[in-house]
Amino acid sequence: MKYNIAVIEGDGIGPEVAAAGVRVLEAVGARFTHQFVFTPVLAGGKAIDETGVPLPASTLEVCRNSDAVLLGAVGGPKWDQLPGHLRPERGLLEIRQGLGLFGNIRPAKVFSALRNASPLKPEVMGDSLDLVVIRELTGGIYFGDRGRDEGGAYDTMRYSEPEIKRIARLAFEVASKRGKKLTNVDKMNVLESSRLWRETVLAVARDYPQVVLEHQLVDNAAMQLIRDPHQFDVIVTGNLFGDILSDEASMLTGSIGMLPSASLGEGTLGLYEPIHGSAPDIAGQHKANPLGTILSTALMLRYSFGLEEEALAVERAVESTLDAGLRTPDLKGGGTVVSTEEMTQAVIDQLNRGGK
Repeated sequence: MKYNIAVIEGDGIGPEVAAAGVRVLEAVGARFTHQFVFTPVLAGGKAIDETGVPLPASTLEVCRNSDAVLLGAVGGPKWDQLPGHLRPERGLLEIRQGLGLFGNIRPAKVFSALRNASPLKPEVMGDSLDLVVIRELTGGIYFGDRGRDEGGAYDTMRYSEPEIKRIARLAFEVASKRGKKLTNVDKMNVLESSRLWRETVLAVARDYPQVVLEHQLVDNAAMQLIRDPHQFDVIVTGNLFGDILSDEASMLTGSIGMLPSASLGEGTLGLYEPIHGSAPDIAGQHKANPLGTILSTALMLRYSFGLEEEALAVERAVESTLDAGLRTPDLKGGGTVVSTEEMTQAVIDQLNRGGK
C-alpha cells in the first residue's frame, strides 16, 4: 500500500525527532512492503521566518491532501514576543481547525524497563502502566464567549450534543479495541454543560454494549490517577479537564520525551506528534529523545492507516530497545546513554529482528 505523509519538522529539536519518525516508517515500509511518501512542509517558527506566517496556505493544502501528518515540535523563545496570531503555536491550532481534528488521543504508557522513573511508589506503579486520555479539542471553555466587564471577567463553557457525540464515539471505538473499559470524566454535580455531556455519553454507550462505561467527577479522577492509575484504560473528557488530566497522566511515566499523541477527526486523516516541546536548549546536540515521535508513528499506523500489526511491531521494538538498556539523557534509571540517532537506529534494528 502507498501512503502520503506530510512532514512538519518544526523548530528546535523538531527536525531531529521528525527525522527519527521518518526513518522508522521507512523501516516499517521495507519490512511490511508498504510505500510511504513524505512531503516536507513548513509550519511554526521556521514558517514565520521564511513566509511571515505560522501556517502558509500551501502547507494546509498539502496536509489536506495527505493520508497523515507527522509533526516534530514548534515554538521557542525566539518568537515569544510576537502577537498571538503570529506565534508558532498558532500554526498548530490552524492545522487542527483546517483539518477538522476534534479529538486528541494521548497514551500514558510506562514500559517495565522504565518503571523506576515514575514518581509513583513502586507498590502503586507495579511493573507497567498503559492508559489513554481522549480529550475534546474544539469546544468548551477555550472556545466559548469571553470578555471583561466592570470589575470582572468571564469565560463560557459550552458544548453541543453533536460535539459530545463525536468525541464519545471516538472514545468508545478506541476502548472497544483495547480493554473495553471507558471512564467518562465530567463535573455534572455542578455544571450544566457536564450534565449534557454525561447524558450524551450515556446515549452513545447504547451502541457499544461490549464496553464497560464508568463515570467519575473530575476532581476525583485527578486523585484516582495518582492513587490507583491501573483502574483506568481509556478516559474521555472535555477540553479543559482533558488538558489538565492528560498532563497529569503524562507525568506518571517519568519522562515527557516518551509520550506520543494523535489528533483525529471524522475520517482517517490525523496529526501525529510527541507531546514534548521544541527544547531549543538541546537542539543540534543529538540529545533529544526520539521515542515519543517514534511511538507517534505507531499511532499513525494504527489510527490513520489501520495497520495494527505494524503499529504493534514499532511499539515492541521500542520496548525491546529499552529492555536492552539504551537510554537518551532524559531517561533516568541507569543504562547506556545514546544519541538521538543511535536510539533511532536501535529501534530500527529491533524492528528488523521482529521485536519481542
